Amino acid sequence: MADFIRFFIPVYFILFFMVSFLGISIHIRRKTGRDPNVFPKDESAYALIGFYFKMTLFVLFVYSILLAAFPEIVFSAWIIRALDIDFLKYAGIAFMIIAFAWVFTAQVQMKNSWRIGIDRSMKTELITHGLFRFSRNPIFMGMMVSLFGFFLAFPTVINLAFYVVGNILMQIQIRLEEEHLLKEHGQAYLDYKKRVGRLFIFMNSIT
Repeated sequence: MADFIRFFIPVYFILFFMVSFLGISIHIRRKTGRDPNVFPKDESAYALIGFYFKMTLFVLFVYSILLAAFPEIVFSAWIIRALDIDFLKYAGIAFMIIAFAWVFTAQVQMKNSWRIGIDRSMKTELITHGLFRFSRNPIFMGMMVSLFGFFLAFPTVINLAFYVVGNILMQIQIRLEEEHLLKEHGQAYLDYKKRVGRLFIFMNSIT
């Protein structure tokens, strides 16, 4: 199992980044002529969130590569023995695969509205079909599930930190994007919020 995880995790994250970030970014840029990476590069608080978000993804990517290159060192670093169970590892891998498919599907359904950050210079379409009928933020939800699956598959203190920090950054980003969407779409977005939860449809009352 350890050998499988050693190679599965870096391959998974390479594919995830290549498809769900680089690939979709190139596709949007070709179709619209606009860079979908719209995080500001100034000294604002929002730019700082964008910086931390990108750094977290970069460190996660490097960590997954180190896992393949130096398994003896990485596997033994801060492992949580109580969760180091094959059943949980299989469950984590399943979560990661499902999350990958979920995120990619949501990105395809967003079409040209997909952005990394908030595009204040262009009004994008309010997407409410497909997976967006079940979650107002299916891409972020999928990324959270992916990080949770990663932690189950490889339960270390480091991966728990990735899950916690990633969730905090995504929860902040979600709320900033919701404020923007409310300004952009007004009542249509309010009606959408009443029907669909922030992360999942039945979680509306607690999100």
